[in-house]
Amino acid sequence: MLYRWRTGAIAWLFHRVSGLALALYLTIHIWVTHHVVQGPESFNQIMARLSSPPFKLVELALLAAIVYHAFNGIRILVIDFVQGSKYHKPLFWGAIACCVVVYLAIGWPLIREVLTLFTGH
Repeated sequence: MLYRWRTGAIAWLFHRVSGLALALYLTIHIWVTHHVVQGPESFNQIMARLSSPPFKLVELALLAAIVYHAFNGIRILVIDFVQGSKYHKPLFWGAIACCVVVYLAIGWPLIREVLTLFTGH
């Protein structure tokens, strides 16, 4: 039997992937912060590497993971504590709409910076 990927399964998968991405980011963040103790040269080398265009794309993806994970977590709380399970589809699409609005509002300066880095304008 073929499994159907409906909104609940997609929301679950995205939530797990975004959670893993945030855990990976936390590990990298601790590693970078560790270099502060080793001196300014070491820290400046790491920061120069993290300021490159590919890492700016990673920052955009990180912001998307943070925003999605937060809004989907709120959606899960509503479903669990307000008997909202019959409204899980509209709640999912509402969370996605909120994610897009917040992502664009918060991430617009970074999006412009990435576009400038890749297009040169």
